[in-house]
Amino acid sequence: MGERKIGLVATVAVAVAVFAGASVALLIFDPRTTGADALRTGGLAAGSVVALYALWLNDRRRRVEEKRQELDSQRQELDRQRYALEQQRQALEDRRTDQDRDRAADERFARSVELLGNDADQVRVGAMHALAGLARSNPDYTQTVLDVLCSYLRRPFVHPKWTPASELPADPGEWPEASPEQEGERYVRQTAQRLIQDLLPSTADPDPKIYELDLTRAWLERFNLSDRVVGRIAAYRCRFRHTTNFNRAVFHGPVHLRDSVFVGRIRAEKTRFRQRLELRGIATHGPCGFERAEFEGAVDMPGAHCIAHVSFERASFRTTLDLRHARFDGGVDLRVGEPLPSVALYNTEVDTSTDAQVPEGWSFEPCKM
Repeated sequence: MGERKIGLVATVAVAVAVFAGASVALLIFDPRTTGADALRTGGLAAGSVVALYALWLNDRRRRVEEKRQELDSQRQELDRQRYALEQQRQALEDRRTDQDRDRAADERFARSVELLGNDADQVRVGAMHALAGLARSNPDYTQTVLDVLCSYLRRPFVHPKWTPASELPADPGEWPEASPEQEGERYVRQTAQRLIQDLLPSTADPDPKIYELDLTRAWLERFNLSDRVVGRIAAYRCRFRHTTNFNRAVFHGPVHLRDSVFVGRIRAEKTRFRQRLELRGIATHGPCGFERAEFEGAVDMPGAHCIAHVSFERASFRTTLDLRHARFDGGVDLRVGEPLPSVALYNTEVDTSTDAQVPEGWSFEPCKM
C-alpha cells in the first residue's frame, strides 16, 4: 500500500513537472504559441504521464491476479494429492485390517479343527460351535465349515440303535447296549447335524447362497433339511435313523442317496428337486412320503427295497421315474400328478395286500414264480 502511494505521488509530481516544463518551453522557444496553447500542450503531456502510470498499474494488477490464480491452482493440486494420499493410506489401513482379521479367523479355524480331535465330548461340541460362529461372522468360511462338519460325520461310527428292528434279536433283553463313549459321540454328531442345518440358507431368503454337502457313509440321526436351500448332496451308503426330514426343501443340485439305509421314515412333502434324485439300491424300514414333491430331474430308484409304504401322491415329474427291480413290501401310491411321467417298471414288485394305488388305467400283475 505504501509503494502505491509513493508511486502515485511521484506520478503527480512528474506530471506537474512535465506540465510546467512543456508549457514554459513552448512559451520560450516558440513565440507564436499563445498561453492557452502552451497550457493545453502541457496538460496533454502531463495526462500522458498519468496514463502511462495507469497502464503500468493495471499491468501490475493483472500479473498479481495471475500469480494468485497460479497459487490457487497449486493449492488445489496439493489438496488433491493430499486427498489421494489419504485414500491410499486408508486403503492400506483397510487392507492391513482385513489381513489381521483373516489371520485371526485362520488361527481360530485351525484351533477349532484341532480341537475336533479332542477326547472330551464337550470340547468337540465347543469346537463345532466355534466353527459355526466363524462361518456366521465370515460368510466366506461357510462352505469350508460345512465341509469340516460333514467330514466329522463321515468318521467311522457304530451304534446299536442304528440297527433295524428286523435285525435285532426277538428278546429285547438280548439287544446290545451302547457304551458311554458311543452315547457321547452320538450327541456330538447330533450337534454337527444341527449346526449344518443352521448354516444352510432358508427357502425364505430372497437370494440364498448355494452350499454343497458330502455325507458319504455317514451315520445320521433325525437328519433335518426342511425349509432349507441346498446344492449338491452326496450321501452314498449312509445310514439314517429316525425321521429324515426334507419337507419343503429346495435342492439345486443332484441328490445322491445310493445304497443308503433308512432305519426310520423319509419325509419329502412339497420338496423341490431341481436335478436328479438317486435312490438306487436304498433300503427303507419306515414310510416314505414324497407327496406333492416336484421332480425336475430324473428319479432313479432301481433295486430299492422299501419295507414300509411309499407315496408319490400328486407329485409332479418333468422327466422319468425308474422303478426297475424295486420292491415295495409295504405298498406304494403312484397316483402322481398330470402329466404322467415316463415310468420304468421292469421286474418291479408291489405287495398288493397292503395300500397299493396306481393311476387310473393301470393294474397289477401277479408275480410269476
